[in-house]
Amino acid sequence: MPAMNSPAPTLESGLIFAHCTAHAQAVLVEVVQQTGSTNSDLLSRLASLRGPVLLAAVDQTAGRGRAGRSWLSGAGASLTFSVAWPFARSPQALLGLPLAVGVALAEALTELQVPVQLKWPNDVLKNGKKLAGVLVETATLGQQTWAVIGIGLNLLMPPELEQSIGHEVAEATWLAQMDRNQLLAMLLNHLAAALEQFEKSGLSAFLERWNALHAHRGQQVNLIEQGRVTRQGIATGVNHQGCLMLQDEQGALSAVMAGDVSLRTG
Repeated sequence: MPAMNSPAPTLESGLIFAHCTAHAQAVLVEVVQQTGSTNSDLLSRLASLRGPVLLAAVDQTAGRGRAGRSWLSGAGASLTFSVAWPFARSPQALLGLPLAVGVALAEALTELQVPVQLKWPNDVLKNGKKLAGVLVETATLGQQTWAVIGIGLNLLMPPELEQSIGHEVAEATWLAQMDRNQLLAMLLNHLAAALEQFEKSGLSAFLERWNALHAHRGQQVNLIEQGRVTRQGIATGVNHQGCLMLQDEQGALSAVMAGDVSLRTG
């Protein structure tokens, strides 16, 4: 396993684009060596964008996760990038977008021989541990709603980085051996196709696929908010609004909206 100070693999916009399919060729591909947050960078530029943009960072120093949490990564150990995508939909209509993105990532990784599952609302798990995370932020400009979709994918997990994170996480050493440009292009190909499909059909096109990948389906789970258990029940899947459906001891179903909530098996 390479040391944290090993040279990071190269990312080049032209090489990424060369591996893109028709779905992804409408996306402008940009690469920076280092930045704080690719999501923040794209959010600050939305007014000047003329179409979809992918921004990848070889080294992201201030990555953000859901609910203001930090996403820690090391140059060469992770693949960190964001995609800005315009939708002719209201922000409310994009509530299920993180689930659709999760499906696209999971299907791409499975195609790459890395079997994964999905944790509601926005994590990709490998062997029960977090392999990738998704952060979707939106902004309305004129008649369009822009979604900025940030993705962090663990490729290698040096002990010192895992210690900084403070808990066990997954890695994908097989993917770390791939050409990073080809890997990122393949992820973008799946994402672009999924985002086009979401524009046309919304979450309904992804529901069955998400539920088939649900890591905790049929399991007793606790919903944790601000360090305490707020709800418990059997996770049965997600509904058409992207809510997690919980079944209580009496068999009644209730919907849980996405928010600052963590899900843990009971």
